Amino acid sequence: MHRTFAVPEPQNPRAINPRSRRLKAATHAAERRNEAMKKGFYTIMSAQFFSSLADNALLVAAIELLKTSGAPSWHIPALTPMFALFYVLLAPLVGAFADAVPKGTVMFVSNAIKIIGCLFILFGADPLLSYGIVGLGAAAYSPAKYGILTELLPNSQLVKANGWIEGLTILSIILGVLLGGQLLGRVVSRHLLSFDLPLVDTGISTAPEAAVAVIVSLYVVAALFNLRIPRTDAPLQPLASSVAVLIRDFSNCNARLWNDKLGQISLATTTLFWGVSSNMRVIVFAWAAAALGYTTQQASSLVGVVAIGTAAGAVLASMRVRLDQATRVIPLGIAMGLLLIGLNIITSAWLAAPFLILLGAIGGYLVVPMNALLQHRGANLMGAGRSIAVQNFNEQACILGLGAFYTGMTRLGLVAFTAISVFGVLVATMMWLIRRWHATNCIRYPDEIAHLLSIARLDKH
Repeated sequence: MHRTFAVPEPQNPRAINPRSRRLKAATHAAERRNEAMKKGFYTIMSAQFFSSLADNALLVAAIELLKTSGAPSWHIPALTPMFALFYVLLAPLVGAFADAVPKGTVMFVSNAIKIIGCLFILFGADPLLSYGIVGLGAAAYSPAKYGILTELLPNSQLVKANGWIEGLTILSIILGVLLGGQLLGRVVSRHLLSFDLPLVDTGISTAPEAAVAVIVSLYVVAALFNLRIPRTDAPLQPLASSVAVLIRDFSNCNARLWNDKLGQISLATTTLFWGVSSNMRVIVFAWAAAALGYTTQQASSLVGVVAIGTAAGAVLASMRVRLDQATRVIPLGIAMGLLLIGLNIITSAWLAAPFLILLGAIGGYLVVPMNALLQHRGANLMGAGRSIAVQNFNEQACILGLGAFYTGMTRLGLVAFTAISVFGVLVATMMWLIRRWHATNCIRYPDEIAHLLSIARLDKH
């Protein structure tokens, strides 16, 4: 008797373990997405680096241009509020614009506006007005630059991403002010002024003008990187046709962020920090001339020294501070204000350099976690672009107000030492009040604070 055995029919490979195939496909898709996110983030960092490099080199060139052109002394401190002016005036528009248009396109247009401002300087327009046009480009650039981070990266990586962006921005500040100082130096400026285009009269006859011409090329490089920034999956939000609607929408967004129990603390901290630090960049030039006898070129190196410390603090914070721990760095703001007052007793460059590095490091460690927390809360409450526009409005309004205050002190003949003391007391006092504010919130609204912190620990992606 013979037994017969059934030979199994070959199975369709596509029918084998469909769950495994789906898992493999999802894994490949996740890998491609992560690769695209990495590439996009590196492109954003490159664009930000060159744009910020040009911004800071331009500040040094503008200061020297005002000095050599015989402008009134108060015009130099007025550069900072002029740069901040359009951040405040156009805040309702630029945030909505950044959410309505692909952010790479917004950044490209913004760099083009900065180039126009530089060309105004080269064509002999008023330096303050021209610098204000560059500020217009920067006002449009910022919501897109920071807003795209919340679209491209998960919440768990926001502090780290901000650390890299801020660290790179600070590196660009270091190199930018040093580049601006070198472009104004005798050797470099002589070579730049000796360069002629065939059959073209550029009209460039001074070292600051030659420096601005070089800076234009940096903005062009940044614009080329802007064209390579990828589109994200975040939906575009339609731009309202009425200015009144935009203003009302912006006012609502501003109120929502100030009413948020974590958003209000991070917004108050970053507003104060950038309001003081942006004006301190100009005050350091005046302080270096009075305390150390430095020229504009030499003082630019001290601004770079501050930025070195800030970069170190920013990177350290990105590695050590989680998003839900951001409010723990608030006491550093009080220490920063007290240290700022101590700058008045320093009369040696050997003491000034390490002191300014320490001051910058404390600032960097403070602002990166608070900036990331602010972006996180803003992205949860409204569109990323609108959130950054609200942040810019408050920070630049503080820069504008403190800049106008410092300009007024300069017109009255008060020296940089007085301004440093006033700013130091302001920072220490306000940061102490912000700390008390947060402590009060934790007592009055413990459940809400706990809920918001739990959201910060979650990763939506």
